[in-house]
Amino acid sequence: MARRPAIARLLAAAAGLLALAPAGAAERADLIVSNALVLTMDGSGTVLEPGVVVVRGDSIAAVGGPELLARYEADTVLDAGGDIAMPGMINLHNHLPMVAFRGLGENGVADRLFRFFFPLEKALLSRELIRTASRQAAIELALSGVTLVADMYYHEDEVARSVAEVGIRGVLGETVIGFPVVDAPEPFGGLAYAERFIAEWKGHPLVTPAVAPHAPYTVPPEWLLRSKALAEREGVPVLIHMAEFAHERELIAERIGAFPAGASVVRYLEDIGFLSDALLAAHVIYVDAEDQQILKRRDVGIAHNPKANGRGNTGMSPAWEMFENGLDLGLGTDGPMSSNQMDVLDVMTHAAAVARFLGGDATRFTPRELLYLATVGGARALDREDELGSLEVGKKADLVIVDAHAPNVQPVYDPYASVALGAYPENVRTTIVNGRLVVRDRVLLTVDMDAHWREWTALTGRVAEFAKTLE
Repeated sequence: MARRPAIARLLAAAAGLLALAPAGAAERADLIVSNALVLTMDGSGTVLEPGVVVVRGDSIAAVGGPELLARYEADTVLDAGGDIAMPGMINLHNHLPMVAFRGLGENGVADRLFRFFFPLEKALLSRELIRTASRQAAIELALSGVTLVADMYYHEDEVARSVAEVGIRGVLGETVIGFPVVDAPEPFGGLAYAERFIAEWKGHPLVTPAVAPHAPYTVPPEWLLRSKALAEREGVPVLIHMAEFAHERELIAERIGAFPAGASVVRYLEDIGFLSDALLAAHVIYVDAEDQQILKRRDVGIAHNPKANGRGNTGMSPAWEMFENGLDLGLGTDGPMSSNQMDVLDVMTHAAAVARFLGGDATRFTPRELLYLATVGGARALDREDELGSLEVGKKADLVIVDAHAPNVQPVYDPYASVALGAYPENVRTTIVNGRLVVRDRVLLTVDMDAHWREWTALTGRVAEFAKTLE
């Protein structure tokens, strides 16, 4: 890819300085990204063109201009060719193994959940399916520039193995739910499973185990509080679906017991003592101003899933008001049966469209604000902004390079707009996680794709045969 003339001159000058430097003067690094348009996403909105990012071990050692090329040397130097380097994106809500069922029951089927999804899970879920499907999903995420995904499902130890194999980060919640499921034959057995999962994976450099009580309408207060207590004892996150449906209060009253008159779902959870700063809540659609103040006071992270909510006709979240009110808000896709695609790039456009439609205001969620949600916002929602979400010295080296020369990205007058509103997943050229190259020039480096493809095609063949019985 041709360099811009000005960049070429600066790089040549930097190379000359390096050649004149005394032997041994350069500091060693492990990886250098040079000649990039760097969107740091730091608090000052620093943009560097041309920019350089220096990686040592799993962290960022330096961020600056071409002068850094005279100070550092590394065996691996990636010339970005003027492309956009930015923090890796964070997908705050998913159900990765559902990718095995993606595309089924899409043709206007009523009661799709009961006619397709539940029968598929009952007949086909297994450790093997969850492991292979999670690998497939993690591959898709890595190729689209997602460096961290938050997930809720079953056999999360298998999800963890696949996510770690691909080489991206995972905040992975073992589901606790009030009926028998594939990895827990007794109701709420997921809590004991979560305890074992946490013991096995806690401290892993990529995987953060978590406990995931499914929702207030499937988990009664006793088990919600037991889940919270386990998370507090182990110092891990709690993941939950919250305020997703207009009739959620009625669901709680019907399935769990009497619901307090006049209360919202958020106030119900506050009254039982469940809300905390360890909580990441998905959807959060049906909330009023008082609910938002409670969530802010409790420092609850919010996973905003506008694309999935629109496709499922569950409602439109007041995400702009939550953002304006200072809540910790990031973006998610929900599972691949809800939104089909798992990249965060597409979700940014949906987030802007929903906020602008609801408010009748085309200024809501500027491109820079959208990119904030996809990076810093996700990190803040997980209380990990000290190590993730921006390209700053000392933070983890999670970054991606986006092709700024692709026709759909050009012209790059505003790089934030070019990424947030123009880029496709296939425009992500390189993905680096924890200082390790996971994707380089659109090639995944971490997985034997031939072996994976054999597993994947065998699995989807079995799913296809069973799906015929549901038509």
